[in-house]
Amino acid sequence: MRKLYVIGIGAGDPDQVTVQAIKAMRQVEVFFVIGKGTEKQELVDVRTTILDEHLDHPYRIVEIADPPRDRDPDDYRQTVRDWHERRSALLEEAFTQVDGVGAILVWGDPSLYDSTLRMVHRVLDRGAIDFDYTVIPGVTSVQALAARHRTVLHRIGEPVHITTGRRLRDDGLGTGSTVVMLDGDCAFTGAPADTHIWWGAYLGMPEETLIEGKVGEVADEIVRRRAALRRDKGWIMDTYLLSASE
Repeated sequence: MRKLYVIGIGAGDPDQVTVQAIKAMRQVEVFFVIGKGTEKQELVDVRTTILDEHLDHPYRIVEIADPPRDRDPDDYRQTVRDWHERRSALLEEAFTQVDGVGAILVWGDPSLYDSTLRMVHRVLDRGAIDFDYTVIPGVTSVQALAARHRTVLHRIGEPVHITTGRRLRDDGLGTGSTVVMLDGDCAFTGAPADTHIWWGAYLGMPEETLIEGKVGEVADEIVRRRAALRRDKGWIMDTYLLSASE
């Protein structure tokens, strides 16, 4: 492979794909997709819809099966490192089969809670193959959440903290506002009752669901709604913003 594009494609709405991303995609011959199994086939289908809408030439998709990992390990960081190593080995094998321009379409933006660039770096560090690569930014779920709730992420002069559900449960709320991603256990239920929450699931997709209010008033509703959505679709992607009351 001579060239790789790592392209952010937004949080789910095909209209969030930027002109820069479209120009990059039109140079690509092969798109690599790390599959998440049948339950998340919809995420692959959305990528295919985007390609069919914007590309003006034939292309090929190479789907790579995502290796399994322990979701509740004793050593979280090492487990994820091992998982990234196995993922990067699969990508390297796929890259060697392509003589041209390839791309990976990244949900949201490659810079925020996504492992694609780490895996690309691992492939290059091993030195078995060499290629140039370019990163194209995309609309994150954080931006989409704020837009859909028609709010800003911070109050005047205050910081925004972006973290995970695991860290929110361990560290609690900091100063300013907190954006939480990758929360499988509804860690917001541990926030003070008067904390304001803006929650969104499947942002930009037809099933998009939004709930806003004080944690003490809407937490149970979010928990119930989230469980129902996950049960119906087999998977869920959600993000939320927390801010202390003024």
